[in-house]
Amino acid sequence: MVTYCTLYVAQRLNFFESKPIDMKTVVVFGILNGLSIGFLNLSLGFNSIGFYQMTKLAIIPFTVLVETIFLNKQFRYILCLNFSCSQKIKFSLFLLLVGVGIASVTDLQLNLLGTVLSLLAIVTTCVGQILTNTIQKRLNVSSTQLLYQSAPFQAAILFVTGPMMDQYLTKKNVFAYNYSPIVLGFIILSCVIAVFVNFSTFLVIGKTSPVTYQVLGHLKTCLVLGFGYTLLHDPFTSRNILGILVAILGMVLYSYYSTHENKKKQSGDLLPASQVLLLFLFQLFPRTTSSSSSSFLNQFINQIFDFFKKNPFWRKHQK
Repeated sequence: MVTYCTLYVAQRLNFFESKPIDMKTVVVFGILNGLSIGFLNLSLGFNSIGFYQMTKLAIIPFTVLVETIFLNKQFRYILCLNFSCSQKIKFSLFLLLVGVGIASVTDLQLNLLGTVLSLLAIVTTCVGQILTNTIQKRLNVSSTQLLYQSAPFQAAILFVTGPMMDQYLTKKNVFAYNYSPIVLGFIILSCVIAVFVNFSTFLVIGKTSPVTYQVLGHLKTCLVLGFGYTLLHDPFTSRNILGILVAILGMVLYSYYSTHENKKKQSGDLLPASQVLLLFLFQLFPRTTSSSSSSFLNQFINQIFDFFKKNPFWRKHQK
């Protein structure tokens, strides 16, 4: 709700222009994001820290799976040495997940309720982040406009379910708590930080992808471990160091190959010259049946024009 109020003031001050979005889309999207936050917190409450970290690690492969199956999202096939960039991106994500797992997963304690909550957290988080990216691109709205429209519904679902869940789990009423000035100060600080977190989340997912946002989230995990050791003198083992180094290597590779793929997309979908020549020859010679040299020359020229008119990669880049 603080996020909505902040954006409302910003909109009234003309920092951005409000854009109407289909109400059904906004309601479903806001409720889904609210449930995602709730299930993640419940997963942390009912599982060990190690299993909760495994839940967060599972979000990346599940996101890739959902986008591949339901959105038909595929990486462009660009040759990079002996592997495609798609394979190298997946390998870099694998390195990242292994590294974060080594560095942060310590104990795995399983229970049925915690496992179910973790699965619900994974599903709602993945779908919510995919929708964050898809809605912005398909409806041509900015991250600020989408957040402004959906924040009230996200706050509403948390306001209704949060206190009831706290009452059920802790047997305490959150409204009956004696809030001291220090506690209120930290709550206000938390709300201010949450505004920036919500804004940056929608911005990063909209400008990049849900997978890239999760990669940044795991970078945060590595930084938390590092700062915990340097500032708070938390225990730090060789396993933590190895995991962080492997994770950083995966992040660097992911950034490199993703940038390389985006540059290829921006430069166009032109095929390599050798493939163009092969396609042209395959189309040309089966249809060249005339023995007359002049007839052959005319047909050769016509074949050239027919070839470049028919192939989409040429037509796409014609000015």
